[in-house]
Amino acid sequence: MAQRAIREYDGKAIFSKHWEKYFSGFHYGFKSVLVTNGDELRACAQKHGFEWLKQEALVAKPDMLFGKRGKNDLVLFKTNKPGDVTLEDAAKWIDEKISHETTLLSGQHGTLTHFIIEPFTPHSQDQEYYISATTVGEDDVLYLSAEGGMEVEEGWEEKVNEVTIPITMDDANIAHLIRANVPAGIPAENKERFITFAEQFYKFYRDLNFAYLEINPIVMIGNDMHILDLVARLDDTAGFMMGESWCGAEFPTAFGMEDQSPEEKAIAEADSKSGASLKLTILNPMGRIWTMVAGGGASVVYADTIADLSGNVADLANYGEYSGGPTTGETKFYADTVLDLMTRHKDPKGRDKILIIGGAIANFTDVAKTFTGIIQSFETYAEKMKAVGTRIYVRRGGPNYEKGLKDIKEAADRLGLYIEVYGPETHVTDIVRMALEK
Repeated sequence: MAQRAIREYDGKAIFSKHWEKYFSGFHYGFKSVLVTNGDELRACAQKHGFEWLKQEALVAKPDMLFGKRGKNDLVLFKTNKPGDVTLEDAAKWIDEKISHETTLLSGQHGTLTHFIIEPFTPHSQDQEYYISATTVGEDDVLYLSAEGGMEVEEGWEEKVNEVTIPITMDDANIAHLIRANVPAGIPAENKERFITFAEQFYKFYRDLNFAYLEINPIVMIGNDMHILDLVARLDDTAGFMMGESWCGAEFPTAFGMEDQSPEEKAIAEADSKSGASLKLTILNPMGRIWTMVAGGGASVVYADTIADLSGNVADLANYGEYSGGPTTGETKFYADTVLDLMTRHKDPKGRDKILIIGGAIANFTDVAKTFTGIIQSFETYAEKMKAVGTRIYVRRGGPNYEKGLKDIKEAADRLGLYIEVYGPETHVTDIVRMALEK
């Protein structure tokens, strides 16, 4: 299965096209436009059916296949002056953003070219929920949470319920399984509504041949559903039979990929063909601190911690993640790429290279399986790693983590590599402090 990411706008258009068929009892008022500049937005407002652009408070944000737009200060939903975001506010903001290059917290950089504009939805935090679906191995997995928004990844294992659905399971048993795993914290008056929506959401995900589908948050106000943020990937092997069902969705190049190195492009290509998530951005090829981090949220936390504690952001060589249950082979390919880059140059100041293998507590990734891939990569690069003075620091938790930690420690010792290994009893970023204090 080859996963192809689509724009948020196209994902919402697919929802709108099939809403009546799949989401009986709920209402979704699809109001959204995709533009490339301020004049295009102003022109849209003159068209029949788009009068809302001049009448309602607006939200504007880039629609270019990258997340954490709020944390990157790339969501316009209010202005410094009194009042809501108007059509003219949004048009001017878009023109300002396209006038210069943008650098994300991840280190990706490029020029913003596409923006999605929608009405602002007033709501309270307790009306936000999280729902997503993906394929892991031979099963589908549905993720449900009573909390939505930017911070859902923090404390994932406590906040999010994981529902594994065998692909052969019938609808009646799927409904029973979802009901048995409804998240705690959903108000009683919304519980049945949320369960029904989750059942419908999964059927929609499956029938429309999504490879990954996430709404964060979905805002429930009575029976009105508001899809505030959406991430979607389609299984492009099903493209021949989906036709108009996908509403002409494009498969655009991700933001910043035009200037990618061969290694970054190789990881991006592997990511597009995987059910897992594989990301790599090279920040400084001469940097001395390299990371292999499991999880998108954890990757941000580690990058921030390294920058803070090292006192020099240039020490951080790369940014990225491997998550979502990658296979042993996929993890080895990812590790091979990172270790090849790390061992090409000695530190200009003669210091040891530091390799951080970190992550929070995995929800479904088999730690021992992914560590097997990393161990295989160690065996290939051990001599080169020793030649640049590599010190390895590991912190991991999750399914089979005890075996994974034991295996990686024994392998490093056998290969003569310096390693320190810690489990979930150690704070997620303490290994950064330990490494830098040496």
